Amino acid sequence: MPFLPVGGQAVLEGVMMRAPSRVAVAVRRPDGSFAYLDRPFASITSKVKFLGWPVVRGAASLFETMFVGMTALNFSADEAAKETPEDEGGMPALLQGLGIVVSLALGLLLFVVLPARLAGRLGFRDRVGFGLVDGAFRLLAFVIYLLLLSTWKDMRRVLGFHGAEHKAIHALEAGAPLTPESVQTFPRLHPRCGTSFLFLLVVVSIVVFTAIGRPVGIGQHLLRIACMPLIAGVAFEFIRLSGKYFDRPLVRVLVWPGMQFQRLTTREPDLEMCATAIAALAKVMDDPAVAKARSAGGMREMSFIQ
Repeated sequence: MPFLPVGGQAVLEGVMMRAPSRVAVAVRRPDGSFAYLDRPFASITSKVKFLGWPVVRGAASLFETMFVGMTALNFSADEAAKETPEDEGGMPALLQGLGIVVSLALGLLLFVVLPARLAGRLGFRDRVGFGLVDGAFRLLAFVIYLLLLSTWKDMRRVLGFHGAEHKAIHALEAGAPLTPESVQTFPRLHPRCGTSFLFLLVVVSIVVFTAIGRPVGIGQHLLRIACMPLIAGVAFEFIRLSGKYFDRPLVRVLVWPGMQFQRLTTREPDLEMCATAIAALAKVMDDPAVAKARSAGGMREMSFIQ
């Protein structure tokens, strides 16, 4: 089966699926029906030539993915808050953008600036020693974040939908029937998950920041922050390749550590969660890139449950 350009994200009581030219969100209502957000999509990396270059496209895709993901979350939250199907709501694009900026600022503070300050206070001065301790603090912050996320009671169903999203994509890539019973038999861990991407960000940042050396003054902290798009681009390319060549033994070994962290960000879904992931996936199956990959893989037509 060739590489399928389909990814997704869990939302409140639902799943978002994204293909190169389409984004769809399926949210399960209390009565068992689905609410859909189904839109055409054109990545900025396909509109602006240099943003589609390797490594550069990773940084561009990161910002784009955050905005698309926040739109999907906003839709699901709006559906959850509705008292009647006719209610309208939603977060304005300006507030979505502000939310992304605040999230990025907090992330940079907690995962870039604070670990360096802590390593400096412990007295590490040599390049390698400082880089390793700085990286260890960054990895520790990442693990604590995931542990808090996995134990948060209100997140349990979202993590179940995350597992359903992975299973549905696995089933699609395997050419299996897209029914809840079939989808549920597949693994809930996937090599192209955002959790693995974040772990790779930490690993690549250790190498890059060690090469830069211990930051002294605001200017060198800003240099580290300026390197984050490069780090994101490298991590993106590795995730992309790992999804494409996951059948290779060496690739499986390299992606294994990152996939283990997904045990904290996913849960085994029930059949209703799997059906929701399938409903979202069905909306993006007409994407030309997906259809071409399915045809090249000799896949039979899928049967969807709606």
